[in-house]
Amino acid sequence: MKYFVMLCDGMADEPVEALGNKTPMEKAVKPCMDNLAAKGEVGMVKTVAEGLKPGSDVANLSVLGYEPAIYYSGRSPLEAASIGIDLKDTDVTLRCNLVTLSDEENYEDKTMVDYCGGDISTQEAKILIDYIQEKLGDDTFKFYSGVSYRHCLVWSNGNPHPGELTQIGRASCRERV
Repeated sequence: MKYFVMLCDGMADEPVEALGNKTPMEKAVKPCMDNLAAKGEVGMVKTVAEGLKPGSDVANLSVLGYEPAIYYSGRSPLEAASIGIDLKDTDVTLRCNLVTLSDEENYEDKTMVDYCGGDISTQEAKILIDYIQEKLGDDTFKFYSGVSYRHCLVWSNGNPHPGELTQIGRASCRERV
């Protein structure tokens, strides 16, 4: 027997009034998916065990046969592998998203408006990540451009359990740029 596993990660949505209160997937014309569903077995499986973060990174490890409770160390090593970064055993990777912040004048008052940098293109994002590498990167910290808003920071000989980075990173980055 042959198997085809199709992960429809991120396809869930809310009904939209302009679409007759259907979701975009309900309204979409998708003959190949419909054909596969009609001829195959359709089902749901729980891919994220209790106590683990319910994200596509954890779920995809599970679907590929890895036990996330043992092998999952965060999204960033997967992101690094996907863009071809050669990691050493002593490297620590951190996922870097380009995001959009609100327009408040004081940085402390800003909030994140979106997680994807306004759907930034890969080409535009590379310019920004290259600039960040130029200003903040060194032998210890290296920024790598990925796809769209998703990028990586590799921390050479880094602490694999760095704790809370948001406040520390905010102050030190502002001082260095």
